[in-house]
Amino acid sequence: MTSSSHRAGHVAVIGRPNVGKSTLVNALVGAKVSIVSPRPQTTRHRLLGIATFPEGQLLLVDTPGIHREQKRAMNRMMNRAARGSLEGVDAALLVVRAGQWDDEDTLAFDALRGAGLPVVLVVNQVDRIADKGELLPYLAKVSEGRDFASVHPVSALKNKGLEALVKSVLALLPEQEALYGEDEITDKSQRFLAGEMVREQLMRQLGEELPYATTVEIERFAVDGAMLRIGAVIWVERDGQKAIVIGKGGVRLREIGAKARVQMERLFGSKVFLETWVRVREGWSDDEAALRQLGYE
Repeated sequence: MTSSSHRAGHVAVIGRPNVGKSTLVNALVGAKVSIVSPRPQTTRHRLLGIATFPEGQLLLVDTPGIHREQKRAMNRMMNRAARGSLEGVDAALLVVRAGQWDDEDTLAFDALRGAGLPVVLVVNQVDRIADKGELLPYLAKVSEGRDFASVHPVSALKNKGLEALVKSVLALLPEQEALYGEDEITDKSQRFLAGEMVREQLMRQLGEELPYATTVEIERFAVDGAMLRIGAVIWVERDGQKAIVIGKGGVRLREIGAKARVQMERLFGSKVFLETWVRVREGWSDDEAALRQLGYE
């Protein structure tokens, strides 16, 4: 029997790159299921974050940022993943950065409007606006001519404004019991999450030096008693990129592995033995067959 007060459903989280979509998903889930870095297009895969509350359950579909640049096969696949996430969802969150609205925000809004979904505007990073008096004119301007179900200024990083957001989104969802267990936080495997943890550290440790065409493949994921034994391959496209990732004397690669291992142990709740290798595969980021082999949808 379905409780009339409990709601559950799928909610797409859409926006241009680097507006804090993954930070928002992690904040609502209450655990790190989606990697975060200052670098645009950190998220490359469709990922489900499961946020469970007493009054309902949000199944948050975190997506790559929608962007116009489609030079490589990887960019095209990321855009398809973002747009494909709108199929079968009950509502959508359009995430924008407070004080900003550009052509890529409009592109994301138009994709949602075309899907005929109720759209909640999430204005993220309001903590960065020094003069809060600027916020009301900005909210009025971006809402003009756009039919939002509701508008919520939030700071996902500081957990501000999220309770009201959750209440608004749940009201848009069907009345039904939870679709996942209370202890479930994502639909992705530990193997997938391990690869993402390594990729996050690549972005954080290398910053602007990181070659765009870098990805991670988990070659080994074995349970050995209380220990997880994980082997990760970092793929690049040229020998020069390999040298950047390894660093002088292997220092960078060791640092990437050490930081990723700490994150894995925190998320998986067990000891991790992590090995990492860097290998070269020319042109993989513009080869759809190679992308599928490496786990891109």
